[in-house]
Amino acid sequence: MADDVRLNTPVREAVASNRPWIFAAALSATFMSAIEGTIVATAMPNIVASLGGFELFSWVFTSYLLAQAATIPVYGKLADLFGRKHVLFFGIGVFLLGSLLCGFAWSMPSLVVFRVLQGLGAGGVMPVSQTIVGDLYRGEERARMQGFISMTFGSAAILGPIVGAALVQHAGWPSVFWVNIPLGIVAVVMLALMLRENVERRKVRIDYLGSILMTVGTTSLMFALVQMTSVSGGTLTALLALAALSFAALLRHERSTPEPILPPSLWRNRFVATGNANSGLTGAIAMGIIGFLPAYVEGVLGQSAFVAGLTLMAVSAFWSVGGFVAGRMMLRWPYRAVAICGGVIVIGGSVMMTFLDPARGATWAIAGSLASGFGMGLANNCMVVAIQANASWSERGVATSSIVYTRIVGQAVGAAAFGGLLNAALSAHFGGSSDVVNRMLEPALRATIPAAALAPLLDDFARAVHHIYLINLGLAVVILLTLTSLPRGHGLKRQ
Repeated sequence: MADDVRLNTPVREAVASNRPWIFAAALSATFMSAIEGTIVATAMPNIVASLGGFELFSWVFTSYLLAQAATIPVYGKLADLFGRKHVLFFGIGVFLLGSLLCGFAWSMPSLVVFRVLQGLGAGGVMPVSQTIVGDLYRGEERARMQGFISMTFGSAAILGPIVGAALVQHAGWPSVFWVNIPLGIVAVVMLALMLRENVERRKVRIDYLGSILMTVGTTSLMFALVQMTSVSGGTLTALLALAALSFAALLRHERSTPEPILPPSLWRNRFVATGNANSGLTGAIAMGIIGFLPAYVEGVLGQSAFVAGLTLMAVSAFWSVGGFVAGRMMLRWPYRAVAICGGVIVIGGSVMMTFLDPARGATWAIAGSLASGFGMGLANNCMVVAIQANASWSERGVATSSIVYTRIVGQAVGAAAFGGLLNAALSAHFGGSSDVVNRMLEPALRATIPAAALAPLLDDFARAVHHIYLINLGLAVVILLTLTSLPRGHGLKRQ
């Protein structure tokens, strides 16, 4: 089916005086999407107390993640076909509608449904916002501005729990969803007034079949990964088979369709291929830290939840700092040198994590988390800038969204693989009992565990976490080797 659309041309026509306002709108939209996860997580105990339905607790997050991941590539392609502004408006509108309805949820099932709607909008907010920034700026300016985008993620990670706790205490749990609405409205108004896209009309064929195959494949894969421990073996096999068949059909279909949702030519771009490999592996490494280091700090080291939270703050905050520093380094160094520098630092942080030991205390764990986050931010932001600089306008939306997509899939793969490893280690020793593990993570209950049972539990738990970080180290080495394949000499000074 062919539709009348405008031919996409660079939006850099926006007058220079408007660019700061457009950039501020992109930051507002990015912050709105980035803070969603941490601010909702903080309010979940109150939400469960109000709505009940604890058995659906994880689905509040899973439903959002599935919908977001499945739609990210679709939004990227639509932004290349129809222009960035209107696609972003649609994404923000769906996200805000979902946010509004989440606050009015009357039960846990209704909240899960509204979270799906919210996720369907979120899939377009972050990648399209970043694409707009890539369109407006080039060369040294693009590197600096993407650095600020990176800092926005860190700010959201730090402020989310603080703002969430304050809102729950003083305004009630629905406010954690409604706080997004002013940010989204501000972004839409500013973009409507300031952003002008000069495009010509032409006929295009929308890749509906490719979009369906991409959505089915991604949803099946993500559902299998995030629910791996909750579904039967037969269901898991069927989901993975459906994902494999969908992606195989997608690859075959994309070679022949006029307007592929994932252009095969794009993946022959070494920057795009390397950037996505780095993003997926980085997502898995990050999940190894975010998902399991706090449990190690609380369980094995016996530290408080506050100290465990510092490990999360370290990786999130210094990921953003690394992205900001990358923007400055790219002013002098080629992409390859900056990315490799980040890869080396990730290896250093991963080595530190393999030497976690109760004798070194929580400071060592926080330092390893900090170094890993800084290195990942350095390499990841460098690759975003490199991809945007080396993709044409008509493919920049897909290229940018692919980075976000592969990172989310990498996180899901990491969570499933590492979680399975930890569960297998503990189940083998304790016969699958999770009560003693839960008590180990709660300082007040930990004292009730007999010493004879606690010592082997701590040893088994620490050994499993050590294996996770050995795998992380291997992934970090693969990242570095992958980054060395980048072309030499390409950088901002060459544009």
